[in-house]
Amino acid sequence: MARLTRNGRLGFSLVELMIVMAVLGILLSVAVPQYNKALIRSKETILKQNLFTMRTTIDEYTYDKGKAPQSLEDLVTAGYLRKLPYDPMTNSDRAWKVIMEDASNAVNQSEPGIFDVRSTSDKTSLEGTPYAEW
Repeated sequence: MARLTRNGRLGFSLVELMIVMAVLGILLSVAVPQYNKALIRSKETILKQNLFTMRTTIDEYTYDKGKAPQSLEDLVTAGYLRKLPYDPMTNSDRAWKVIMEDASNAVNQSEPGIFDVRSTSDKTSLEGTPYAEW
């Protein structure tokens, strides 16, 4: 493809370089959105797994202790979790929204505790549901 120039050196013409740049631009315009979507999907998968883990741990704690945990830190101090999982949408392990159980439906009615946990992110998933509703 390279041709000899007037002074005898090898090189590419400006048209050839422009065609290569155009092809690269087209490839990047297709690849970057797919890459960003893959990153979001991986964060969503991590969020789903972390929510599942914390919900399961809350249930195990409630079953073992006969009362629900009063805070998420209770799960760590009791040894049910090594540390609190982080929310990949907010990049924090302290930004979880805890939902307290109703006192009338609580296992220990004198001390209602955590019933559920959710993300505090205001973003929407790729499927269209807010992360705060997961």
